[in-house]
Amino acid sequence: MADATSPETPPPAPSLLQQLQALAGELPGLVSDRVELLSLELKRAAQSLVQVVALTVAIAILGVTVWLALWAALIGLLMASGLPLLAALLLTIGINLIAIAAAVARVRRLLPRLQLPATRRHLTVSPDPRPSPEITPDDPRTAAR
Repeated sequence: MADATSPETPPPAPSLLQQLQALAGELPGLVSDRVELLSLELKRAAQSLVQVVALTVAIAILGVTVWLALWAALIGLLMASGLPLLAALLLTIGINLIAIAAAVARVRRLLPRLQLPATRRHLTVSPDPRPSPEITPDDPRTAAR
């Protein structure tokens, strides 16, 4: 018979095996909740992506429309100032070709960056500490050299 004044002994702590079994029992619920959250967020992200693409197409169409109207107005101003239509058209075509050439040159300078050269150097077994030749002259790191 236990003495009424003696403290009761606490129940024994669950063994490691019992704790692992309890964790294994709760694991499917935890994973299921996270997978459901991921599924819902992916669905929402897909819907947002569709909207972003549609709006980007609309913006591009509207931008081209504005661009054409701007050049039409410029041609009209050039003709009003006495320049023949053919000369005004050739001038606007020349300006556009110069802008295209500049954009293409910039794209060509940016393309090597898409290959992630610094990351690839650091992920190789024996990285070369020297920068790769993909770094262009407009790169701020090489501008001072």
